[in-house]
Amino acid sequence: MLRFSIPILLCLIFFIRPVVAMPFWGDTASRPAETAPFMLNPGQFIWKGDAVPYGPIVVVVSLLEQKAYVYRNGIRIGVSTASTGKAGHNTPTGVFMVLQKDKEHRSKTYNNAAMPYTERLTWDGVALHAGGLPGYPSSHGCIHLPSEFARRLFDASPMGMTVVIASHQNDPTEVVHPAALAPVDAKKGKVVKVPRLTPAEEFRWQPEKATAGPISIVMSGADRRVLVYRNGVEIGRSKLAIAKSKQAVGTHAYIMQEGLGIGTSPILKDAPAHRWLAVGIPGHLGEHGQTLNPDQFGGIQLPPRFAQALYDSLTPGTTLLVTDAPVIEQQTTGIALNIMNSDRPEATDPKHRYVHAL
Repeated sequence: MLRFSIPILLCLIFFIRPVVAMPFWGDTASRPAETAPFMLNPGQFIWKGDAVPYGPIVVVVSLLEQKAYVYRNGIRIGVSTASTGKAGHNTPTGVFMVLQKDKEHRSKTYNNAAMPYTERLTWDGVALHAGGLPGYPSSHGCIHLPSEFARRLFDASPMGMTVVIASHQNDPTEVVHPAALAPVDAKKGKVVKVPRLTPAEEFRWQPEKATAGPISIVMSGADRRVLVYRNGVEIGRSKLAIAKSKQAVGTHAYIMQEGLGIGTSPILKDAPAHRWLAVGIPGHLGEHGQTLNPDQFGGIQLPPRFAQALYDSLTPGTTLLVTDAPVIEQQTTGIALNIMNSDRPEATDPKHRYVHAL
């Protein structure tokens, strides 16, 4: 007959105790890429991170909207419903950095409560993590996210990532109601206001604002613009015209490959086409790996000098996002953000139809 000492029995009990599975909150998959953020129900989200795989990441949490927005290289790649601090446990506003990451974190303060995919923002307990999503503020100060969205964000985000938490009482409208282009500088944690093109401007090209890093191009069928980002900074924008009427194209993403494509470039007239492959994003997963058809963009017209500058800047890995949706923020005024201390304690041509910028 086997006999065990009390210490050994205690060790056996400890090691064979059942493993409690982490709970799961929210949808298991993203809504289609074209889904408008205001249409998301509690627990739903949009994630198209593969559309822009490179560049700095910024997260903007709107307490008023109870949503979290994720931007990479200046372009929105995700938006999710969220639940922030309830009365008496308000989520602080300001600019934060991710201080720690813990995939299977459990709270030492709240009865070992599961907080999967925790990204700590303050040393006194405020974090992004998966949690309950009733459709209103319900947490003890943290930002609850759907589990699958929290997982994707956790996998994509680096330590030190900028997170902006904004409220309608203290912060600019640009971050309380974020647009599809990043309203916050990832390094400085400040609202970036890029002036619109004036009636006298056809384009703006300022590559000196970011001299290195990944390039992302956005085209939209609602704002009549092309916008170019490098390393999260806008370096160019231009009016965009289509010579013949086009049906709605939806939202599609492409990444430039090595080598040349077929025919001539849709960006620069008579120049050789580059080779672009589609990225499967929600609602268009079946397009993954398909080659961009230059005929789809055969009617595009860009100012010649802008087209030449953009064409010359293209390199393999450049991303292109095309959408019918508007992406440029409304012109509003606001109050400067409070920077929180995160230190550890111790004119259009009627002959053409313009497509808008993404």
